[in-house]
Amino acid sequence: MKHLAAYLLLGLAGNTSPSAADIKTVLESVGIDADSDRLDKLLSELDGKDVNVLIADGSAKLASVPSGGGGGGGAVSSGAAAGGGAAAEEAPKEEAKEEEKEESDEDMGFGLFD
Repeated sequence: MKHLAAYLLLGLAGNTSPSAADIKTVLESVGIDADSDRLDKLLSELDGKDVNVLIADGSAKLASVPSGGGGGGGAVSSGAAAGGGAAAEEAPKEEAKEEEKEESDEDMGFGLFD
């Protein structure tokens, strides 16, 4: 990712075809050592391609990926409430009692500013 980020930064700066030396210079300026093997692979895959077109194509592919997920949680909570409403109501009361005990233990009979 760091190699690709440096490539994209150079592209934004106006260098439409950054070389390995350009990318290494950017990475070294922030104290990162470039991995020559990964850098060579990145440059070979991006050779002759327009980055803006690649980004547009990738965005179109991502648009078709389902990314919902809000429906799963509702079924679980409604199933638990239907299973035993009385038991579900007792649990919060017990938790409230435990919290009160913890609070009284914390001040130990004196306040912070006494």
